[in-house]
Amino acid sequence: MKVDILTIFPDFFRGPLDFGIVRRAREVGLVDVEIHDLRAFAHDRHRTVDDRPFGGGEGMVLKPEPIFECLEALKVRSWEDRIAGGTEQSVVLLSAQGKRFDQAAAKELAGLQRIVLICGRYEGVDERVGEYLADRELSIGDYVLSGGELGAAVILDAMTRLIPGALGNEASSQQESFTAQVDFQAADGPTSTCASGGLLDYPHYTRPADFRGMTVPEVLVSGNHEDIRRWRRRTALEKTVRNRPDLLQQIVLSDEDKELLAQIRGKDI
Repeated sequence: MKVDILTIFPDFFRGPLDFGIVRRAREVGLVDVEIHDLRAFAHDRHRTVDDRPFGGGEGMVLKPEPIFECLEALKVRSWEDRIAGGTEQSVVLLSAQGKRFDQAAAKELAGLQRIVLICGRYEGVDERVGEYLADRELSIGDYVLSGGELGAAVILDAMTRLIPGALGNEASSQQESFTAQVDFQAADGPTSTCASGGLLDYPHYTRPADFRGMTVPEVLVSGNHEDIRRWRRRTALEKTVRNRPDLLQQIVLSDEDKELLAQIRGKDI
């Protein structure tokens, strides 16, 4: 996968690109990331990339010229081709007004060959970038950041770890929070590792079994795989009810899930 990031702060990405899964994926050639300074595509002596918006208002807005020229230099497929679905490329505008980025979007992007991430700044980006250049607009959450660089780093990490070969154990991505229901079903039902199936992940414990009087649940050291599977499913449901009950509306619950939910809701969690 090729990833191009357009930003006015290229040095920001020195940290996110040099650690963890993204770094390993780059080193083995699974993902090629290039950072492009938008100021290099501004032609006045001050390398101006922003301007005041028409109609007045507070703050500055990123101008369209440097962004369009940068994309043209990168020879990305046309907006029409990308919208028509005739290419495995996508140009993403990071914006507080975009659709909510989630695990499903990360999986979709991870299946493409080339991604361009445009980092917004100031009060936003000239609307013509969103209308005639980007084929999707994404936000990483319902809050406002100073710019799209943090969002770009989040999206890069989330989609890179879904590229085959990026993780040491491919199965680990199937048992994390927000793993899609279809992936859960494809696993032929829950095992003792209990794929998420769209729920939050179950609790994890490691050695020592007794740490300062805080003990690991007995079921996890019992050796009974069926009891472990059921405990993990129940605790995943408990976490989801407590922290993200909205997720329960997005998945198909099994008869066992419904039974466990009835027990959970019958007590104060």
